Amino acid sequence: MKPDIINQNIGGSWAYSAEVRNHFFSPQNLLWENPSEADYDAEGMVGSPACGDVMRVWLKIDPKRDTITDFKWRTFGCASAIAATSMLSVMVTEKQGMKIDEALTITPQDIIARLDGLPDRKIHCSVLGDKALRAAINHWFKKTDQLSRIIVDGKKLIDPNTKVTEADIEEAVLEGALTLEAVQKRTKVGIGYPQCLPVVEELIRFYKEKYFG
Repeated sequence: MKPDIINQNIGGSWAYSAEVRNHFFSPQNLLWENPSEADYDAEGMVGSPACGDVMRVWLKIDPKRDTITDFKWRTFGCASAIAATSMLSVMVTEKQGMKIDEALTITPQDIIARLDGLPDRKIHCSVLGDKALRAAINHWFKKTDQLSRIIVDGKKLIDPNTKVTEADIEEAVLEGALTLEAVQKRTKVGIGYPQCLPVVEELIRFYKEKYFG
């Protein structure tokens, strides 16, 4: 019987690369219990227990160097989410820590490349840690009154009738809706408001390129 998932980056019968398996079985910078508020400078969380995966990260930041010096995390998620966030934590803290602006440029593709690939069906899991990191950095910006540096992602309203936003389109693509028909089935975008469909199609192309190349 053929495997259900074949990694297009490495092929073979294993769905996960050796690097993914290493970070799943021996995750780096993982916390088993939530730290006290005084232990870290910033915290970020994405996801919902009711919907599935949840990710929380905690950062220590050197304000003089504008550098992340520590990155700890906890998750309720799958092997891919665990491995991707473990790798992200290594990327951010290696070489004496990463500048905040540099950390904000990390993409899911960067994480996937360091993991030697992820199964196509699991690519969306790689964004959990990335989004939680951004939420934590925004928390730091708010705490330190750096409001002009706050990053706002995907909040633009696309369809006023169904209240679908850019973030909803992004999530649909990440979950495998790669055509206009599939995105409409998932989000109901454009039903009763077809004027938005050219924008929706452009967003689908953008997120497909961003996450799947």
